[in-house]
Amino acid sequence: QVQLVESGGGLVQAGGSLRLSCVGSGSIFSFYKMGWYRQAPGKQRELVATITSGGTPNYADSVKGRFTISRENAENTVYLQMNSLKPEDTAVYYCNARKLGDNTWGQGTQVTVSS
Repeated sequence: QVQLVESGGGLVQAGGSLRLSCVGSGSIFSFYKMGWYRQAPGKQRELVATITSGGTPNYADSVKGRFTISRENAENTVYLQMNSLKPEDTAVYYCNARKLGDNTWGQGTQVTVSS
């Protein structure tokens, strides 16, 4: 199974930007569909964006045009570039790696957007 470590969260003002990173190890990273999910206090975990092993992205409607997911297989890393951040983007962001027989989550990184 792959292991995942996220980084890049923090506190930012509304309108600002952050870039999250997720580094994988322990398995062949390029085989996995990668994703970012988030969970705000009192709410269920929700999809933010995914990217297939071939590089095709998919976004939640709430982040389209503001967030960009990308991956660098040679570095076993997936990124989430977040621009024009809003207070409602405040959540713990989780990296996910998925393929047949494996569905792995990272430990999460906190993103807080102040108004």
